[in-house]
Amino acid sequence: MLNDLTIPQIPIGDLFERFIRFLQRNFDFFFEAVNVIIRSLVQNLNGLLIFLPGIIVIIIFSLLAWWVGTKWLGLFTLIGLILIYSMGFWSSAVSTLSLVLVSSIIALIIGIPLGILASKSERASSIIRPLLDFMQTMPAFVYLIPAIILFERGAVAGTIATVIFAMPPVVRLTNLGIRQVPTDVIEAAKSLGSTGKQLLFKVQLPISLPTIFAGINQTIMLALSMVVIASMIGAGGLGQDVRTALSRVNIGFGFEAGLAVVILAMIIDRITQSFGDKAKN
Repeated sequence: MLNDLTIPQIPIGDLFERFIRFLQRNFDFFFEAVNVIIRSLVQNLNGLLIFLPGIIVIIIFSLLAWWVGTKWLGLFTLIGLILIYSMGFWSSAVSTLSLVLVSSIIALIIGIPLGILASKSERASSIIRPLLDFMQTMPAFVYLIPAIILFERGAVAGTIATVIFAMPPVVRLTNLGIRQVPTDVIEAAKSLGSTGKQLLFKVQLPISLPTIFAGINQTIMLALSMVVIASMIGAGGLGQDVRTALSRVNIGFGFEAGLAVVILAMIIDRITQSFGDKAKN
């Protein structure tokens, strides 16, 4: 009997495609504005980093790593960036870094307020949580398809796809950090006459900063991993070099490009972790 049961096919894919086409036709002005803004941000940041002599940029990042971390982190940053420069991947690394920074900043601007909202409202949390599950579990390559349709191939589409993929950790950990603030601390602040705004900005956010910085760190690392994937739609950077090596089966070039990605990832990871450690103290 069960074998004879027919289940009608639900054209979810077709419905989603129609939705994307609807957005493309009716909100083209909005997507064009976003396109212009993000392209300008990425190009200006990339242009600035390329305009400055490589050694100056390397020294700035090394001093930043020393300041927020340790002298050993500063030394590792110095040696790592010099190695990337000496391998001939400086321009690609700068392009990747620009995309990561712009994508991460957008993800944080959207994600942290969403995390705060989720911590304050159970209804908002119940809506946001499944959306985050969807964003985290959907294969990263799938985000590239609607991004191309709405923003065309290039850095902007890669940035948008990266924002969607990288945002969930900072939303979740901002929500978690605020919810984990001890109840007695909140009650003490309220008894002293703190308003809701004062309670958030002077009590809850400062106490939850280490957890929020952990979310920021994860978001930035996911952005870096997604930017490499986004090279498939013309985002450029080190991902494009890895893709070129793969298409040519060039082992040496591929290893060097991959090593540049690893070094950049380790530097970004250690610097953001150091910011989180400073927030604990």
